[in-house]
Amino acid sequence: MTTFRGRRAARLENGRLRVTVLAGGGHIAEISRLDQPVNPLWEPPWPSIEPGDYDPKRHPDYGAPAEARLLASIMGHNLCLDFFGPPSENEIGGGLTAHGEAPVVDWELVLQPDGRLRASAELPLSQIRVERLLRLAPGADVLVITETVHNLSSFDRPIGWTQHVTLGPPFVAPGRTTFQTTAQRSRVFEGDFGAGKGLQASGADFNWPHCPARHGGFLDLRATTTAPVSAGYTAHLMDPSREQAWFTAFHPDLRLVFGYLWRRADFPWLGIWEENHSREPAPWLGRTLTRGMEFGVSPMPETRRQMVERGPLFGAPTCLWMGAHDCLTVEYCAFLQRAEEPVTPVTWTGDEVITRAGHD
Repeated sequence: MTTFRGRRAARLENGRLRVTVLAGGGHIAEISRLDQPVNPLWEPPWPSIEPGDYDPKRHPDYGAPAEARLLASIMGHNLCLDFFGPPSENEIGGGLTAHGEAPVVDWELVLQPDGRLRASAELPLSQIRVERLLRLAPGADVLVITETVHNLSSFDRPIGWTQHVTLGPPFVAPGRTTFQTTAQRSRVFEGDFGAGKGLQASGADFNWPHCPARHGGFLDLRATTTAPVSAGYTAHLMDPSREQAWFTAFHPDLRLVFGYLWRRADFPWLGIWEENHSREPAPWLGRTLTRGMEFGVSPMPETRRQMVERGPLFGAPTCLWMGAHDCLTVEYCAFLQRAEEPVTPVTWTGDEVITRAGHD
């Protein structure tokens, strides 16, 4: 075990990459190169504490009860399970917080004899067991994650299951960092996502990457905004003609490209969240810049009931049904490579991500 920003953690290295996972919430807090220690993942600008240490009386500066435990401990890539979005009022009363139990319970971290890291957790309120096996491919720039979710209950159920990957400074830089993905049909969040500061046209349907703007024209979602203040969320259906889906982020000054690849059948949706100094209440205080690239089984961050009642969007399901005592396993990867220009993943072979220069 080690520590990361004062948090309990475990670490993997393979001579090229370093990966750090937090015990509190199981968040993947760091993916960085040993020869260039820049972490593309978001590290919030406020003090981070263990989710189990959060107390509303002692820690009033982490926001409303529905999200405070998560915001007190959030870092990098967290898992949203068994819903993606806010809890209902009844669920708040029952002890649930934003994005479910997975990102706020304690995870057991065990380094295996074969060099893999086993991260596992029980979600007692949700009656779910989750396990991740993290492996750094030998001599490669690739982190492979095998993730298994067990439904411990005796009934079939709808669930949300999203990889909440959030990038932040210095990797996310206004007007510099560019993004690519296998998105196809897209929709802007239906409502005011940015407390009046959003630049996107609420509820608009479009084709990636040209998002209708609130006051006319279009926003190119491949670019990091140069606006001083903005916010937004867009949902994107991954191209159904491809077996593999992916996103990449390229920083020309750092000469690094970062990305994830996954099976489109496992996670058909990508949500892109932008927070650009718009949120004023604590702990945000108008000082946060992030770009979330959140792939999962649901398009929008919404309550469990809204997720179910939404029904198909663009002909694709918007939640996952798990049978009683079912066990589902997915595998996906992250990579961080040196690059002189934007690159497009061609395929993920298991231990290697093959890329080519240029846009897709």
